[in-house]
Amino acid sequence: QVQLVESGGGLVQAGGSLRLSCAASGIDISISTMGWYRQAPGKQRELVADITSSGRIDYAESVKGRFTISRDSVKNTVYLQMISLKPEDTAVYYCNAGGRSYGHWGQGTQVTVSS
Repeated sequence: QVQLVESGGGLVQAGGSLRLSCAASGIDISISTMGWYRQAPGKQRELVADITSSGRIDYAESVKGRFTISRDSVKNTVYLQMISLKPEDTAVYYCNAGGRSYGHWGQGTQVTVSS
């Protein structure tokens, strides 16, 4: 059974930083595409960043240069380092394993950026 547990969300002022963690079990993150998505109120869930098994990384244009996705295969954990946060980054952030359509999802962690 695949489980993804996110942590690290919270309330931060604009310009601040947070690091999200996604601890995975039941799946080997080093051979899976792992991603971070977010969903703001009234909006569709969108891809923030993902990393493939080969190490290819993609970012949404809105977070390039500010967010960094990484993984620790020993800990089986994926991270999202977020700096220079903006109020428009406010959303519930979800960890995903295996892609948007057929993958597994975590329960989400709230990130709120105050202006």
